[in-house]
Amino acid sequence: MYNFDFEKPSTIADAVAALATEDAQALGGGQTLLPTMKQRLASPSKIVSLSGISEMQGVCKGDDGSVCIGGATTHATVAASASEYPALAALASNIGDPAVRNRGTIGGSLANNDPAACYPSAALASGATIVTNARQIAADDYFQGMFTTALNEGEIITEVRFPVPEAANYQKFEQPASRFAMVGVFVAKYADGVRVAVTGASEEGVFRWTEAEAALSADFSAHALEGLSVSGEGMINDLHGSGEYRAHLVKVLTKRAVAAC
Repeated sequence: MYNFDFEKPSTIADAVAALATEDAQALGGGQTLLPTMKQRLASPSKIVSLSGISEMQGVCKGDDGSVCIGGATTHATVAASASEYPALAALASNIGDPAVRNRGTIGGSLANNDPAACYPSAALASGATIVTNARQIAADDYFQGMFTTALNEGEIITEVRFPVPEAANYQKFEQPASRFAMVGVFVAKYADGVRVAVTGASEEGVFRWTEAEAALSADFSAHALEGLSVSGEGMINDLHGSGEYRAHLVKVLTKRAVAAC
C-alpha cells in the first residue's frame, strides 16, 4: 500500500465535498477498491468512506410500494431485511461468503458494475431507479458496459428503489472459488410484462434478453422459451467457460428462474 488521506463523513453533503478533491475515491465495503489498491491498480490520494452515513443505510418500503435500499446497506442487511422482495433478499444472501456479505454494499456493487456481479441483474430486471446525490437514473440508462455506468465523477449512489414484481426469481451458476456468477439470470414479472436480465455472460456486462421477455410476457412458462437461443458471439470466453457455454447457460437458467417463480 501507500500513503493516502482517509475521511469518514457523517452526511451525504460532507461526502460529496470530500470527493471533490482531486483523485479522491469513495469507499463502500472495500471489496473491490482495497484489493485493487493493494495490487497498485488504483492509487487514490484520498479515501472517503461512506459507511458512517446513517441516511444511506437500511431497507424501507416506499410510498409507492417499492423496496428502497440505502446505498451503504450491506448485502447481509438486504438479505435479512428485504422481505417485501424475496427474490432480491435471496440474491443478496448468496453473494460471496459471510465476510463479503457483512462488508460489501449494494451501492458499491452497482457503482463498480462488475460484469459478473449479481445486483446489476436485479436492478435491470426490476426496472429499478438508482438515486444519487444529484439525480435519479433509470436502470435501463444506468448500465453502460463492463465496469461502466452513468455516474459522473464524485457522484454517490444514495439509494436504490426496486418496484416489487408479481413474481421473481434469480438463478446463478457460480464460479465456486469466488462465488461470482459465471452466468446469473434474474426474471421479474410485472403487470405490464416480464423483464429478464443476465449477468456474468456478456463482454458488455449486464443486459436484457428482450426475446425472452417478449415470449414470457405472452406466456409466462418455461415452455415459452423452447424455440429461443442466445448467440455465443460477444460472450465472455475464459478458463471457466466458453462463450457458447455461457450462452447455453443463459437459456437454462432463465427456464429455471421462470419455473421457480
